[in-house]
Amino acid sequence: MESTAVGQGLGDPVATWIWLATIAGIAGLFLFDFLVHVRKAHEPTFREAATWSAVYVGLAIVFGGALWYFWDHKHGLEYFAGFVTEKSLSIDNLFVFVIIMKSFQVPREDQQKALLIGIVLALIMRGIFIAVGAAAIEQFSWIFYIFGLFLIGTAVKLASESFGHQKTTDEKYEPNGLVKWFARTFPSTPEFHGNALFVKENGRRLMTPMMVVIFALGMTDLLFALDSIPAIYGLTNAPYIVFTTNAFALLGLLQLYFLIGGLLDRLVYLGIGLSVILGFIGVKLIFHAMEANELSFINGGEPITWVPHITTGFSLAVIIGVLVVTTVASLMKTGWSSGSTGGGKAH
Repeated sequence: MESTAVGQGLGDPVATWIWLATIAGIAGLFLFDFLVHVRKAHEPTFREAATWSAVYVGLAIVFGGALWYFWDHKHGLEYFAGFVTEKSLSIDNLFVFVIIMKSFQVPREDQQKALLIGIVLALIMRGIFIAVGAAAIEQFSWIFYIFGLFLIGTAVKLASESFGHQKTTDEKYEPNGLVKWFARTFPSTPEFHGNALFVKENGRRLMTPMMVVIFALGMTDLLFALDSIPAIYGLTNAPYIVFTTNAFALLGLLQLYFLIGGLLDRLVYLGIGLSVILGFIGVKLIFHAMEANELSFINGGEPITWVPHITTGFSLAVIIGVLVVTTVASLMKTGWSSGSTGGGKAH
């Protein structure tokens, strides 16, 4: 890894006011999303979803350009590598999001509210993960060995699943223990009431199934964060970049859901591509841990100097290359023009 400092141009560490301004700006964007897109229940058109997806990607690129200019090109490159990685991993999240919506039979026009609240909960939980990860890295350099091995194990598991069967959005959702506990503990109505979260029936205030859906979405992303947070720490040590790449990857995920929901089944090699990326970053993390080795039972507690140093620029090239190859190969296999382009009513 090319830098263990948080930066020079923005301060070392990043000044508190910059953190607060960034968090306020991201919160403002989510609030804007709610007021403009979610408050009035509707199913976004393909044009609406495409336009706002482009806007949020554009904002992420502008933010990365600002980091490049005001901080330095090294951290700017780390940001772009992290953003591409997190955005590609978030597409894998969409598979499960679509499956959850189908399983709970959420009306298409009411799905935006559940998605946005679930995404906000996901960002809050990821923020906690990021803080814990930063504290662990600060105290224990050997944590990179654990992160690396975990990512390699995840990559092997994902690859075996991808070769074993093609993931589709027609799979059945199996709620985990926490989701089952939530649904069992808090009484809810048997049917949806628009996009309302609570209703009064016979003098009792009850949840609607929408709350269970939101909880399921949040818990699902929490599991995905176990992969994505170590992955981004494989590309940068700066918590500010880790947080902003996650935030911008989640911003616009709502629109991306409606934009490519109907195309997800055509990305047949996405799992294989993501497994290659996670495996590559896992190896990169282990190499970095070896470069800064302090474990007495490895090389006598001395850094290992012969391991190759993988630059962020090379990492970005590998990540983009893998995504391009797997996307093109997927479309060649399933047909360039077949399938839906707007996430049809089946969801």
